[in-house]
Amino acid sequence: MTDSATPASQARLLERRYAAVARGVGQAHPIFVARARNAELWDVEGKRYIDFAGGIAVLNTGHCHPQVIEAVQAQLELYTHTCFQVVAYEPYVELAERLNALAPGDFPKKTLLLSTGAEAIENAVKIARSYTGRSGVIAFGGGYHGRTLLTLGLTGKVAPYKTGFGPFPAEIYHALFPDALHGIGVEDALASVEAVLKNDIDPNRVAAFIIEPVQGEGGFYIAPPAFIRGLKEIADRHRILLIADEVQTGAGRTGTWFACEQWGIAPDLIATAKSLAGGFPLSGVVGRAEVMDAPAPGGLGGTYAGSPVACAAALAVLKTFEEEHLLERSRWIGEQLVRRLEGLARLHPSIGEVRGLGAMVAIELLQEGDPAHPATELTQAIVAAAAAHGLILLSCGVHGNVIRFLMPLTISDELLDEGICILERIFAALPVGGAGSPTPRSLERERT
Repeated sequence: MTDSATPASQARLLERRYAAVARGVGQAHPIFVARARNAELWDVEGKRYIDFAGGIAVLNTGHCHPQVIEAVQAQLELYTHTCFQVVAYEPYVELAERLNALAPGDFPKKTLLLSTGAEAIENAVKIARSYTGRSGVIAFGGGYHGRTLLTLGLTGKVAPYKTGFGPFPAEIYHALFPDALHGIGVEDALASVEAVLKNDIDPNRVAAFIIEPVQGEGGFYIAPPAFIRGLKEIADRHRILLIADEVQTGAGRTGTWFACEQWGIAPDLIATAKSLAGGFPLSGVVGRAEVMDAPAPGGLGGTYAGSPVACAAALAVLKTFEEEHLLERSRWIGEQLVRRLEGLARLHPSIGEVRGLGAMVAIELLQEGDPAHPATELTQAIVAAAAAHGLILLSCGVHGNVIRFLMPLTISDELLDEGICILERIFAALPVGGAGSPTPRSLERERT
């Protein structure tokens, strides 16, 4: 261990990391954090960053929110683990009650608590199969559902997630996700669903459709309400369940607690995780009571599922959302981001599209504005330049040419503006026309 009196260097820690940690564990930035608060973090060398990544949408209430930390500390004094299936505890039940009340749909609901997003997706599929007696699942191109073999099978992107890990579970099929920028309209996407049911699998063998209201890793493409209505009509016609993967969109990121509240149609099952517990591992499946009750006792659960510490944190997150009006804040942040980014797009043709739902916002970078030519290298360069100047960003998308914005909803107005200004200066340092790669030196010239 490093002597506490001697600050660790990033270079030395990276050396140790590459020697000790499996190569397959990626790292977006060569940075080691020392401490973090709300929307800021400081590395081991003392450099400060504005966090527009939020631990990949895990920190909607910010780093170390005082109310969350207080709830966790209080729970640590009582008990840390019993396994809910052995000896139960009230925080699990209370959180299930709260999530049942928050989920859309005028019908009785029940909840299962777990640990990770992939675990929630796996269990949603298990529950759907148990209820319907069917095994097929239809997912969508570009979707991301996790890193286990089943969830990788559902994921609609090969590199880097699926490369070298097959074969994947059977009876998983992919239809088109609507994406107007790339020429896939609502009718095209619905027709592709019908084609799967005609050419690949009998509808009577399909248990569920699974879809993200906004694709996360896939590039922040938003499922149009018209598409969801059409998909639900197909589902109802064939008695197929609809699963909303809200692992990334949930917990207020899109301006409502669940993004599917904005559909006007209630899914049968919702998978939730990430920001649910403010940085502590917790996930869940919320759904129709009759569907959730299909598996027999013992068919669902997990050793750490619904950890009492994480449940306490999640209840504090819900309280924070109410007291700090974070759903309204999410919508406001989204409006500010879109307005500023659209202004940036008017100056830089490399920004092919600005899109967002609530505070789940992204820009897609294209070569000369052509959707057929993703500006992947430019995207990587902008993300790296931002980090060099104290702003943590993440890219996503099938081609890695989308920059996504996932800052905590608790970020101050001043920090939000400071972060956007850094991004604006990076774009201003680009050669005329938006091509080329920004460098720390060119950015410094622009700032002076």
